[in-house]
Amino acid sequence: MRALICRAWGGVDTLEMGEMPAPVPGKGEILIDIVASSANFADTIMVAGNYQTKPEFPFAPGLEGAGRVAAVGQGVAGFKPGDNVMATLAHGGFADQAIAVEAECWHLFDGMSFADGAAFTIAYLTAHLAIRWQGRLEAGETMLVLGAAGGSGLAAVEIGKAMGARVIAGASSDERLAAVREHGADEVVNYSSESLKDRVMEITDGKGADVCFDPVGGALFDSALSSLGWGGRFVHFGFVGGVPKVPANRLLVKHRAALGSSYRYFRWHKPDLVVRSMAELGAFYKQSHLRPIITHRLPLEQGVEALRLLTERRAMGKVVVDVAAEEGQQQ
Repeated sequence: MRALICRAWGGVDTLEMGEMPAPVPGKGEILIDIVASSANFADTIMVAGNYQTKPEFPFAPGLEGAGRVAAVGQGVAGFKPGDNVMATLAHGGFADQAIAVEAECWHLFDGMSFADGAAFTIAYLTAHLAIRWQGRLEAGETMLVLGAAGGSGLAAVEIGKAMGARVIAGASSDERLAAVREHGADEVVNYSSESLKDRVMEITDGKGADVCFDPVGGALFDSALSSLGWGGRFVHFGFVGGVPKVPANRLLVKHRAALGSSYRYFRWHKPDLVVRSMAELGAFYKQSHLRPIITHRLPLEQGVEALRLLTERRAMGKVVVDVAAEEGQQQ
């Protein structure tokens, strides 16, 4: 089968197109004919050898994908060959076929394209798990979303609105803020040109936000924490801007909470909540509250460029790699 192959740890430019043996599904596993996959920043970390798991060489990156079930392993009861599915993968999405475990594979929602399915699982589950179970967002509350023009940030904006919250979206340019406004943000903050704290306090009449969804970290953390009101919940799930230190005294005086959230660890420790999150996301999707924002689509042969769009911060929303033609998909 065709694959974008990693043969040694390094930058994305070390990846090369080639042929690999087709994988065989084991017990509880599903073999998927990949139609589309999605690029994630974590793919670049895996290729560099700095991810939590290190696949054996050679392997194809690609942590999520969508396509048709080709075969199922022993014990798989919920899927059959020919089903249209989306899945979170250990790796392998940048190839003609990939393996998923049954618990991390879902039927495409009615009307969902393979491209949307490939762009859905990681961004939307990451955001929903963080917002629903860690941030405990309630209807009528105010949520601040940092990095709001990224894949998970845009998902968080849509989910917050679907849950009945007022959403303040923060991003680093007016172009990015225009995109998040189009997808439901009530208010926006350009934190490259204005004070994040002052703007949030102005928008909330001095009360502050109830929840902050933060995939950025780094220098923004201090201002974002100060933007929370009494009882505010700060949810970290990524640190592309650096790992901040949490000042415990500032949690105490405003009764704030600083919480971590990782889709990966929910899968291991609270799989029941992943199931519940996907069910609610499915309902939101059917009500047209959620639509993945795909800003780039490239063929598999340009998979390196797809990853480069992320490392060079040239992408908004999701970058999808088209592995195969989409004939016969749901429309």
